[in-house]
Amino acid sequence: MEFLNQLSDQINQALGPMGLIIIIGTLGVALVATTLVLMLRQPEDPLTKLKRTSTAPSGDSAREKLRQSDQNAQLQKFAKFLEPEDVAELSAKQLMLRQAGYRSRDAVRLYYFAQFALGMLGLVGGLVYTNVLGGGEGLTTQQTMMWAIGPGAIGYYLPKYWVRRRVDSRKEEITRGFPDALDMMLVCVEAGQSLDQCIVRVGRELRASYLALAEEFEMVAYEMKAGKDKVTVLNDMAERCGVQDVSSFVTVLIHSAAFGTSVADALRVYAEEMRDKRVMRAEEAANKLPTKMTLATMGLTVPPLLIILVGPSAHGISKLGQIGN
Repeated sequence: MEFLNQLSDQINQALGPMGLIIIIGTLGVALVATTLVLMLRQPEDPLTKLKRTSTAPSGDSAREKLRQSDQNAQLQKFAKFLEPEDVAELSAKQLMLRQAGYRSRDAVRLYYFAQFALGMLGLVGGLVYTNVLGGGEGLTTQQTMMWAIGPGAIGYYLPKYWVRRRVDSRKEEITRGFPDALDMMLVCVEAGQSLDQCIVRVGRELRASYLALAEEFEMVAYEMKAGKDKVTVLNDMAERCGVQDVSSFVTVLIHSAAFGTSVADALRVYAEEMRDKRVMRAEEAANKLPTKMTLATMGLTVPPLLIILVGPSAHGISKLGQIGN
């Protein structure tokens, strides 16, 4: 016990009251760095290397593809740490990243790597700020720990916040542009084009105004050209968008194809309904505006009125008090 007390006193004298935490954090960072280096130096599986080299393209365009495959091989070494083992959790994370517009095969691994890297950078930055730059002077132990660990927690949750914001913005953009897309599709169908041609044309025309919706239509067009089942392609589009209007539109197209009804009639009815819903959303936003403006109006109007009405009386009362004294 005496030895431990002496060691603790020496650490406190050398590094301050947070010396033990600094040592533990430094050891943790060193262990993580050592583990990463050892994992990077692991030899690649011969079968995987043979498969990659045998299927490698030839020609000048092969360099870029080989570079991308090397990056995928590097990320593959960390797959156990950068991907959840639960299949349901992995599928949910992949769907969230697709809804945010990140469709890469390594999107999940990059997401978890960004969380890990930003968390470690924030933790190291917090420790440096509180113990090296003197930011922890005059603070309590709890405040010092908050300033040291807080940046790491912020860095860890920053990718999740960013992806959530991207998902919400894409859903809003798809919701705004979907009525116009339906009107374009209706015009194309009535002009004699097939559904596949309509999707290609609408995706090309919407790229200038609604990029997210145009990318979804282009993805559908590419999958249909590749020979994928049309029902599966449309259901995948509804799942990627995550918007109720798109899901209902896909259901209408599937039922129209199943029962042999006219696609133009179904699109005409649904496009009119989408236009009505857009008008209703605009009216709802307009009706919410007075309520939102109430606090701002009161905050900007009531204080000047109080000054104008009560100010002279308060000034007169203060003068009478001075005369009485």
